[in-house]
Amino acid sequence: MLELRAITAGYDRRAPVVRDASLTLAPGEALGLLGPSGCGKSTLARVAALLHRPDAGTLLLDGTPVRRWRHRAPRELRTAFGVVFQQPRLSADPRLRLADLIAEPLRATGRRDQAPDRVAELADTVGLTPDLLTRRPHEVSDGQLQRACLARALVLRPRWLVCDEMTAMLDASTTAALVAVVEKYREETGAGLLAVGHDQVLLDRWCDRTVHWDEVCQVPHKSGDLSPVWSR
Repeated sequence: MLELRAITAGYDRRAPVVRDASLTLAPGEALGLLGPSGCGKSTLARVAALLHRPDAGTLLLDGTPVRRWRHRAPRELRTAFGVVFQQPRLSADPRLRLADLIAEPLRATGRRDQAPDRVAELADTVGLTPDLLTRRPHEVSDGQLQRACLARALVLRPRWLVCDEMTAMLDASTTAALVAVVEKYREETGAGLLAVGHDQVLLDRWCDRTVHWDEVCQVPHKSGDLSPVWSR
């Protein structure tokens, strides 16, 4: 179970982007988080994926509070999450060929020997041909690059997927293809999914349930101390 309780977070403690947000995601569940641009969805998604330390609140994973974030989090927690961002060109190293981009998490966790087989398997899964794997981000389309970014998110076989506006920049056919890949992965592994977006039709079709941002942030934030409850 992934639980976020009364999360307050942002990039300036004096003006938090997210105030008192709470949501729960069960293993194997697909949860859609719906809201307008700029409301704080992406920040909350980064907190959920352990990529951004909140100012206040609690995140529990399988009932245990998370106390460290980003590179300070234990490896078993960091690798439990796979994340796909809205803009692939901002989340991909422009120097890497697509094959190396997909294999990046394997190399970072000391599993370099698994890279050739795993990259080939995932390239086929997401619809990347071998010739595309030798190209760098500027040599492929947004849709092709997002396919590689999805493969990268799946390469460590995560228990939780966070798709933050994953399809916002894609055409309808690529959107359908990538959603199908995510759903197949979930069926095979029982992974939970947090899908963030502003397209209610897509989220309602994709997810088991959809919650609106106003439901997540039910309690108005009050000024005062935002001391975190975990170690830095």
